[in-house]
Amino acid sequence: MKILMLSLYFYPDQTGVPKYSGEMAKWLADAGHDVTVIAGVPHYPDWKRAPGSPLLRPKTEHWGNVTIHRVPHYVPGDGKISTIKRMLIDASYLGAAGAKLVESTLKREKYDVAIAICPPLFSGILALAKRLLDGVPWVFHIQDFQVDAAMRLNLLNIGPVGQILYQMEGGLLKSANRVTSITDAMCRRAVAKGATNQRVIVSPNWADVKNIKPMPRDNEFRQAFGAGEDNIVALYAGAMGAKQGLDLVLDAAERLVADTRFKFVMVGGGPEWRRLCTESGERGLSNIQFVPLQPIEKLPALLAAADVHLVVQKAEAADIVMPSKLTNILASGRATIATANQGTALSDAIEQSGAGLVIPPEQPTELVSALQTLADSPESTKEMGIKARAFAEATLDRDVIMRAFEQELNTIAESASEHRRWLLP
Repeated sequence: MKILMLSLYFYPDQTGVPKYSGEMAKWLADAGHDVTVIAGVPHYPDWKRAPGSPLLRPKTEHWGNVTIHRVPHYVPGDGKISTIKRMLIDASYLGAAGAKLVESTLKREKYDVAIAICPPLFSGILALAKRLLDGVPWVFHIQDFQVDAAMRLNLLNIGPVGQILYQMEGGLLKSANRVTSITDAMCRRAVAKGATNQRVIVSPNWADVKNIKPMPRDNEFRQAFGAGEDNIVALYAGAMGAKQGLDLVLDAAERLVADTRFKFVMVGGGPEWRRLCTESGERGLSNIQFVPLQPIEKLPALLAAADVHLVVQKAEAADIVMPSKLTNILASGRATIATANQGTALSDAIEQSGAGLVIPPEQPTELVSALQTLADSPESTKEMGIKARAFAEATLDRDVIMRAFEQELNTIAESASEHRRWLLP
């Protein structure tokens, strides 16, 4: 198949959406498909343009068998993000990628299927435009519900702009040939927003079970953290933004500062990084360290250095966002403490796997209690890690998940002529 992917966030960024969109494209290309991606410039999670990124004209590059058309778009010069800046990023990508799509049509470049990765929501507009122009069927792959997240986190109000975005979202969900999302709960939400139930399927994020696996915890990272045999390393690794609510970790560290067993480590980057670092210093939290985002090849050792992983998000995020970091945490064979309301996708994943403890969001006392419970029960903590690994091997293998996704793409491509008649009689 000739596959077109529309993904603002893409390789070489390695946190969240770009990690999975990149791995999806690479898997499909390695499976023999002709994959072209119209991508944004590398800038996430630090919201800074990577050196060498195109400023005025698209740049074509190759990553293995994947062809990437890198289009220029707005990125904040100061690395600080806001609602307006986020909308400018999305809108400028829409314009630049749209121009590239028109060029593709004029050159009579043909594709069998398109994949629009959300966020941003606007990627769906591009895929729909391609179908209207060339009859290309498309898949709307939802990593999180961007508009809902902005509303619940008070980054956007339900005014005229919010109403327009909700109507746009509903229209795109109705028009997509397939809607895929990463949890059952998010798929149900897609149906509630207007997607046709028969066209909605679960396509979860995967774990790299071949490379990320249980390893000895005594490694270079643990030594760098200054953690000994008797220490409990509580690790948060990932993006640091508004939806995570990472003040919770600082509050728990402050309550445990006198308990020398615990060492908190925060690895990653993002708009909250600088503030959290500063506040930690001002509060005299000697038991917490901040470490920059690490190269992907070091991820197995980083995850292995932890005794317990922290998967933290605000209550408002609930089922509109599923932390992408969870899959590889499970594969690493370590226990997890997750902040989630009962009945959410995150809560269900932890409880079904037996991989750790679920506590209410934004409750530092609950986090302290959970950490002490795991520290006082090393055998139970070890058993949680064993169950986590078993769950990852059974349900999160990338090849199994991607083969099912590939089959959906084949089905859509084979019925493309039917969809063309439906849209353009």
